[in-house]
Amino acid sequence: MRNQENPVKLESVDRALQLLVLLREGEVLSVKSAGERLGVAPSTAHRLLGTLVARDFATQDRERRYRAGSQLVPQGESRFSVNQLRQVARPALQKLYGDVADTVQLMVLAGSHVRFIDGIESEAALHVKARMGDLMPAYCSAGGKAILAELSNVELEQLYRGGLTPWPTARVHTLPALKRQLAAVRKTGYAVNTEETEQGVSGLGVCIRDATGKPMAAFTTAIPTARYQKGKVPDHVKALREAASATEAELLTGASEPH
Repeated sequence: MRNQENPVKLESVDRALQLLVLLREGEVLSVKSAGERLGVAPSTAHRLLGTLVARDFATQDRERRYRAGSQLVPQGESRFSVNQLRQVARPALQKLYGDVADTVQLMVLAGSHVRFIDGIESEAALHVKARMGDLMPAYCSAGGKAILAELSNVELEQLYRGGLTPWPTARVHTLPALKRQLAAVRKTGYAVNTEETEQGVSGLGVCIRDATGKPMAAFTTAIPTARYQKGKVPDHVKALREAASATEAELLTGASEPH
């Protein structure tokens, strides 16, 4: 006689998988909202989210909301975790900050979003606050566009099969428009964000590739639009490229080291 599955255990697994899908798509969940999405009590949602945090599938931000954890951040074939990437890239990020004298950040792709994993905030009176752990649609961010430009059209179509995630200050709203923008990024080798992530903020982004040549992260600048000078773009792009190259060299060295 065939053993019957335990419906209680299957239901628990199904709920956890539903949460994983929501987090993977960039949802930010409170215990209450997770419970409402699943149709369960907050205590049940809290236990499920706690389990995902323990396994690095979720993380809590400063407001105790749950976001996608490091296990949900695509790393391709790279053997570097988000924490390792942060450590490897930190010296280059610090030099980049010294070169541009403004807020600089490090981000990775998380589904169709980017997650900010490190940053150094400018000390200028008028500056952009560095983000940590925040998510936003990749197609709005300079760093996100720099990473997306490394993907093929097939990969982009798969990533955005449900359409572009709405964003208040977005300047593109369809996949064809995004593809045209990314084609320009491929030609120049860097991406631009002109008040697309939020009003009053502009910046540049350059992709960081792993030892296999696959995109894994990006460095960006974040500058108040009131102080953003087009004449400084070449110098900032040069600094971004140098930071990316230095990080890629460190990643290559790490990948070639014997296990």
